[in-house]
Amino acid sequence: MKLPQGQGQGPLFASPDCEQARKALRSRPRAMVPKVMTAAEAVTRFVADGDYLASGGFGGDRIATAPLHEIVRQKKQGLSLAGHTATHDFQILCAGNQTGRGKLLAKVDIAYVIGLEARGLSPHGRRVMESGEVEACEWTNYTLALRFKAAADGVPFTIARTMLGTDTFMHSAAKAIRCPFTGQVVAALPALWPDVAVIHVHEADPLGNCRIRGTSVADYDLARAAKKVIVTCERLIPEDEIRRDPTHTVIPFFCVDAVCEVPFGSYPGNMPYEYFSDEEHLKQWLDAERDPAGHLRFLEHYVFGARDFAEYLERCGGLRRLQELRRQEVFP
Repeated sequence: MKLPQGQGQGPLFASPDCEQARKALRSRPRAMVPKVMTAAEAVTRFVADGDYLASGGFGGDRIATAPLHEIVRQKKQGLSLAGHTATHDFQILCAGNQTGRGKLLAKVDIAYVIGLEARGLSPHGRRVMESGEVEACEWTNYTLALRFKAAADGVPFTIARTMLGTDTFMHSAAKAIRCPFTGQVVAALPALWPDVAVIHVHEADPLGNCRIRGTSVADYDLARAAKKVIVTCERLIPEDEIRRDPTHTVIPFFCVDAVCEVPFGSYPGNMPYEYFSDEEHLKQWLDAERDPAGHLRFLEHYVFGARDFAEYLERCGGLRRLQELRRQEVFP
């Protein structure tokens, strides 16, 4: 019997083959050894041209800004991206699609990109997506999260009733199937194993055990689905502290390949219970993007021309500005 939904017409950018993913994950070292390095070292070692990248956090919260800057500075090319709740992280990566810097983004699984929530739309993000140089497939935030969960569970697909009967389904790579128990139509969603994920957390020990406060959204599953995981943390804490309270560990060490201590590492995004987002600086980004030449000057000052994330923070106002953002979050 012909299914009423058929299948989506969008391209599938990553293989849902669980045996293939298992081979890659099996080779990951499980030894309890220190993994502390700089964000620049982590990106050099673990992000390759052509990789499928996923960025953790949720919207403007817990953005792994430092490795995203490094991906742009190091001119990584031809990346695919899981555009899951992506706001400023997508805006940063689009800076790599510039004349003279090649094409950082080549493929995007789109759920939420270009928009910076209430702040408006990224003019450069629109230019990149409307140029036609980036191949796209449509999903929803929920279905991308389910795809990470399927991968974390080690199965090639999962099912849901979401997207059925919508244009999003038709522009996705999902397929309609019949439930073998009820005969009802459900959407089959392919598992998604990113080559590398970048995730910012509140605390981590040198081995990679991580704590997250507040909303974690899909990062629990993303850390288990990704073949390589770069973690940045606000604070590096002793392993003994993790052992004293293991129930607060959200991401275990055996999922993590690199640990980078980056205080204020979600800037200019929000870090729950730590500091508020820098709305003035985010507005600067949006304003600068309206003019391509002005945007390049802006990026040269804040990203391309900065040696590292610490220098970026200094150029954005340094300790005085960061202390003000901390006061806004803790004492609103």
